[in-house]
Amino acid sequence: MKQLRTAGLFLLLLSLTSFYTNSPAKAIENLPEKAPVPKRDLLLTTENGVKIYNGGFGSGLAFDGQYFYVLTDRGPNIDGAESNDKIFPKPDFTPQVARLSLDGKGFKLDRVILLQDETGKNLTGIPNPSDSGGTGENAYDLSGKQLAPDPKGIDPEGIAVAKDGSFWVADEYGPHLIHFDSNGKAIEWLNPFGSGVGGKKLPEVYKNRRPNRGMEGLTLTPDQKYLVGIMQSPLLNPNKDVQKTATVCRILFYELATGKFKEYLYPLEGTGTAVSEIVAITDTTFLVLERDGKTPGEDKEVTKKIYKIDTAAATDVFDPGPNGLLVNGKTLEQLTQEEIIAAGIKPVSKEEVFDIMSIPNYPHDKPEGLAILNSTTLAIVNDDDFGIVSEKGAAQEKTMPYLGNKQDENIVYFVKLPKSLF
Repeated sequence: MKQLRTAGLFLLLLSLTSFYTNSPAKAIENLPEKAPVPKRDLLLTTENGVKIYNGGFGSGLAFDGQYFYVLTDRGPNIDGAESNDKIFPKPDFTPQVARLSLDGKGFKLDRVILLQDETGKNLTGIPNPSDSGGTGENAYDLSGKQLAPDPKGIDPEGIAVAKDGSFWVADEYGPHLIHFDSNGKAIEWLNPFGSGVGGKKLPEVYKNRRPNRGMEGLTLTPDQKYLVGIMQSPLLNPNKDVQKTATVCRILFYELATGKFKEYLYPLEGTGTAVSEIVAITDTTFLVLERDGKTPGEDKEVTKKIYKIDTAAATDVFDPGPNGLLVNGKTLEQLTQEEIIAAGIKPVSKEEVFDIMSIPNYPHDKPEGLAILNSTTLAIVNDDDFGIVSEKGAAQEKTMPYLGNKQDENIVYFVKLPKSLF
């Protein structure tokens, strides 16, 4: 029996090594410490002279062993004069994926994939209607004209690339979970409202996602059996009162062959952090990027860390009800940690494996993409918000103290872990 277990462990390690190094070795050899993502064409120059480029490739990151896939979010946008106003300088911007290859010490832009609906029409990043994933935002263009909600609008935040070249994207509107073919055309589309493509839907409880805190991270298990998504923050379940106290995020497993779900709880470090990414190590172990929204060099006690989690001994809490599993009449988000334990619910186990702030003078407020290159090497990319922020309703350059107050940009950092992941 011991020999069988030893042989099984050897085969597992062999398969993992193959999974993460199944293509040209040069992709993960002689890596630079960091490499900027290439900027593309100029989208527009605002009236006050701020240039907005077709970049923003930092909301999600995937690596297929040869290519790096980086994802934009909904497009350039800034806060308006009122709290719920959002200005979209380029309302027809199409969320997209850039496929990159390493060329010497930097990246080469290999391909750009525009995201389209099932008819081949380019998608936008304009918020959804209020009854189908809306954020409560009022969208405007630069002239002040209000923009109509878009039922198919998406705000992409996570990407997972399948072995056949198709890929999945998760967003923080609906949340929506969308399967695209290799050319970016939607094949299957799930959300909690049943308005997608393919006849399947996400569990109803996900209607309670916190606005702009939807499904932030996405990965495929190495056996390609499950698509795994993680929410950025606790659901507002049953209402927004839990926002002040809830510290568990939901991890959703979607079995591709059957459409069945499993669900686990991820314990946050506190109410001041949120999840930005998840990536599979094995079929039950994952890396999770958890961070605050603070800017290094400007704020104190900045937290941006990567944790290894294990679902093997965790409790599957999936329940198809409108509020999910209830314990003594309470939702999971209403429970204290003590009540979760008393109910016999085990969240995923969790251990820190890397502190992003240990990168010398790490400058970014939003590390959001994570990929495993091999057992000791990770790639981390930041969301630069297209290099703009709002200043009294007008676009200004998003400058970072540790970049010499220069404009933020998407940079991939290659880091070595202190110990092997597998």
